[in-house]
Amino acid sequence: MNKKMTGAEYVFVGSMLFGMLFGAGNLIFPVHMGQLAGSHFWRANFGFISTGVFLPFLALIAFGLSGSASLEELAGNVHPTFAKIFTVLLYLTIGPAFALPRTATVSYQIGIAPFVGEQPLLLAIFTFVFMGVGLLFSLKPSKLIVYIGKGLNPIFLVFLAILMAAALLNPMGSMGSALPQGDYVAHAFLTGFKEGYNTMDVLAMLAFSVVVIDTLKNLGITDTGNITKDLLKVGAIVVFLMALLYTLITWLGTSSVGRLPISANGGIALAQITHAYFGSVGGVLLAAIVTFACLKTAIGLITACSNTFMELFPGKLGYRTCCVLVAGVSFLIGNVGLTQIIQLAVPILMLLYPMAITLILSAFACALFGKDRRLYRWPMVLAGFAAFGDMLSALPKGVQNLGAVQSLLGLYHQLPLFSLGMSWLLPALAALVAAVAVVKFSGQKA
Repeated sequence: MNKKMTGAEYVFVGSMLFGMLFGAGNLIFPVHMGQLAGSHFWRANFGFISTGVFLPFLALIAFGLSGSASLEELAGNVHPTFAKIFTVLLYLTIGPAFALPRTATVSYQIGIAPFVGEQPLLLAIFTFVFMGVGLLFSLKPSKLIVYIGKGLNPIFLVFLAILMAAALLNPMGSMGSALPQGDYVAHAFLTGFKEGYNTMDVLAMLAFSVVVIDTLKNLGITDTGNITKDLLKVGAIVVFLMALLYTLITWLGTSSVGRLPISANGGIALAQITHAYFGSVGGVLLAAIVTFACLKTAIGLITACSNTFMELFPGKLGYRTCCVLVAGVSFLIGNVGLTQIIQLAVPILMLLYPMAITLILSAFACALFGKDRRLYRWPMVLAGFAAFGDMLSALPKGVQNLGAVQSLLGLYHQLPLFSLGMSWLLPALAALVAAVAVVKFSGQKA
């Protein structure tokens, strides 16, 4: 029998999904963007929310509409080989290669380093303990709604609310007095849009959607149509919370420019802001905010990655073994340092994000016009080709200066919006429209 969810269950599942999504980057990137955007706050904020909130929501609904049980199954509509490669790359990016180690390094650099300084040995000890705690919680994936939805996330929101209440009651400055910097002067929306890539939330949602669907099934929701409806309601809770918090955190950065200098990154900005409001106690408050934010995301990432790697390589690795491997590799990479992790992640995100967005749009097109592989394949080919150029343009300058890379970049510069890092957009949309027209009027299915 297919049961109906109660209001409390919607809240707890929404809290669990929000908790898994809202982690390291969700704190450090919007506050720094707020400082740089200045009086162009609203345009930058809406761009950031577009990739940080609306697109992840579309990813959640696309999963429900497609009826896919995994990312590999959804991407398999393009091609089985593409599905395997894309799934591995995406889970490595949001897992042990970039996002998961970042949860530990951000917690250390913002919560611990201000008290003890940058000490490699202490970073190693902290990341070991952090990943160990995340590993223990992830060993029981059926309990995530309790661990995260009912426990860690509410605690995190309480600590964050203390900081936001202090800032709202006694703002440091006004949005109109802060001048926009850099690309935010002329392209505030697009710059905020690309800044949203750094949260990795679209990629994470493609991974966490499976966890949410499994949670719904554990609650007794088995009908595909009801799962999609419940995903819509759960997603609405997450959209509201994330859009509200992004706006507040971005405003926090913008308003701080009246009294604080523009920082080198969002971690420094958050430390300066909490110290301005709470003095030495601010360091303790910020440590609690960041550690709880990152820990709940780490638990979700270890769980999602381990489930997927176990399914990608059936019979070779058990779930617990995958959890240990994912946490262990993340511990090792986490000791490279936050700045290096972010620098390495940007080019990969410039490649994966456009393909992930294209996959989501294709899933909606299939829901509207009928399932046809051309709706997936045509847009993905062009999006992938163009996104490769965007990836090259984000590589370190030393690599960009190589002769072969320079030649390729010279060709990619001919594409519209390449200078803005969005050269994939028009080709992907054109291919999707062409595929829809062919499917609609030819009457032949592929």
